[in-house]
Amino acid sequence: MVTFKVNDLKNMNSQLKAFSEFLRLGGACDDDIFASRLVSCELITNVIRHGGDEAEFTGTIAGDKIIITVAADSLKDINLNRPAPDVFAENGRGLYIVKSFCCELCRGESGEVRVVIRRHAK
Repeated sequence: MVTFKVNDLKNMNSQLKAFSEFLRLGGACDDDIFASRLVSCELITNVIRHGGDEAEFTGTIAGDKIIITVAADSLKDINLNRPAPDVFAENGRGLYIVKSFCCELCRGESGEVRVVIRRHAK
């Protein structure tokens, strides 16, 4: 499991590099690592840029799933069920990207966002 807190984008990239290496060592293929990193970037960037918050990140592998959890006060107000944005929309694209790569998107007991990505066979 990888956990970290981040409040700036430069630090986010170095932390996600460690998460990518964790996934690689856990047997994840390049496509799964790409999807996991992209989803993580979208969620954390949303917290930092739009909420001005610190994001608490947890990433783990559980069988054929990669589970990513991001917690921050600003995420508690995001509607996870809103429809996909218009192609020219100024907001909502990040959540659309997240939904495109995951098989499950839900909210945890404390309001955190939990994403599950199904692993591909190597």
